[in-house]
Parts: sequence; structure tokens; C-alpha cells
Amino acid sequence: MEIVLRNNLILVTTDFDTLNTQWMRDFLSNHSRGMLFLEKAVLVFRNETLNEAREEFIKELSQFHAAKHDFSHEFFLRSMLKFGNQPIRVELNKDEEPQNVKVNLYAYNSDTVLISLEYPNSWVLSYLRSQLEVYVERGTDTSLVLDVSDYRAKARLEKALNKRHVLHYQISYSYNERFISKLYSDFANFSFGTLCRDEDDVQKNHFYTVLQCPIGASQDTLKDSYKRLAKAYHPDKILQESPHMIKHYTQKFQLLQEAYTALRIVS
Repeated sequence: MEIVLRNNLILVTTDFDTLNTQWMRDFLSNHSRGMLFLEKAVLVFRNETLNEAREEFIKELSQFHAAKHDFSHEFFLRSMLKFGNQPIRVELNKDEEPQNVKVNLYAYNSDTVLISLEYPNSWVLSYLRSQLEVYVERGTDTSLVLDVSDYRAKARLEKALNKRHVLHYQISYSYNERFISKLYSDFANFSFGTLCRDEDDVQKNHFYTVLQCPIGASQDTLKDSYKRLAKAYHPDKILQESPHMIKHYTQKFQLLQEAYTALRIVS
């Protein structure tokens, strides 16, 4: 572990073993609402209601670091406490190989989705909580149950799942062939056990979902949403990303074009 005290933050560079110690996981869980997930790092901002937990973490961090480098814990702690109000950035050593985390998605119906991890992972689960907190009904250390009963929740879920890297963890999402049909069944105006009334209507309703608009939205609303999303998902935005992400953004961008063209024509 290395700790660098800067004017604007505390930078902690560490390995997987330290990242998964109990005191590090507790700190993460307590501050999940005040974290920003960056590329290969997280940035934890100060929360006034968690000053005591933050100070306890700094003490643990200082003691652990001093023991590793064989110097005075008390002296280093005094220095760290002077930076106690600054954000804390935690990142993994560059030589750490990415670890794969499997996440399963299951739709009970169009309103409820279960996200479950094979093994507990505080960092990945905290990322998902930070992105989907408004829609979380309940959860454990390996799962979240989401209320996705409106189109905004579904759009938020899709956006959260677009991110495949948290620190040096690489997320692999898996779901069965009925996940999409269950999740978007309300947009097709049918319930399971019955046949869809019209395949064209299903496709049209799906296009509204792609554009993150309610069914029957006005042309101005569709146009504004298309412009916003097309700008966000344009492949040129991520030229430095992995081939997987470039492919994903390209497919998303093409789907946005298809959806907007189809709805503009039928309207």
C-alpha cells in the first residue's frame, strides 16, 4: 500500500487483499452514497453524518500503512487527520490483474428485477447501489431487488449495466432468454400466458423504451431524447476504451438511430 497526501485529496494505492479487509469494506458500505466510480478507482467524498466512521477509517488506514512500512503510526496519523476533510481516492496497483465478477439478472415480471452476485463483492454491489438506490426495494450482501415499474427505472437499469468495470473488477452479466421479454412485457401490452396482439406494436413500444420516452411521446420529446442519447453513446466518445465498450456503444448508437427513424415515420 502507498498513501499520498495531496492538497485536494488522500490517494490510496493498494492491492486486492487490502481492498477486501473488513475495515475497508465497512468504510465502503457506509459511504456508498458519496462515492464516484472512476476508471480503475473510486473517489469517496466527505459525508457530514459519517465523520466518526471516516475518522475511524483514517486511523485504521494509518495504522495499517505504518505497520507495512515500519514507522510511527501516531506521527503519520496526525498528518492524515489534517487532510480528513478531503476526498479519499482508492485505486488498485497497476500490476493487479482484473478479476472477473459474475452477476446474474432475473426478471420476476415487468416490475421487479433481481440482481445477484455469485460471491459477495462490496465494491461491485456498492456501484450498483449507487446507481440504482432509488429503485432498490431490499438487498443482501450478494443481491438487490429492484422496482422497475416505470420506464425511467428501466432506462436507469440499462445505463448502470453498461458499465463493465469497477476498479479492476470486470463484470460479466448473465440472464436467460426470457429476461428481456419479461422486463418489457408491459410495453407490449400483454401478460404472460397470452399472445402478443401485434408484433409491430411490440417493436414500436420497444423503440420508445430505447429512446427513454413514454409510449405516445410527442415528436419534440422524441427528438430531444434522441439528440441527448445519440450524443452520449456516439462511438467517437470512447476511442480509448476497450473493444468491448466500443462495440457496445456502436450497437447502442445504431439502435437509437433505428428507433428514432421508425417512430418518426410512423408518427
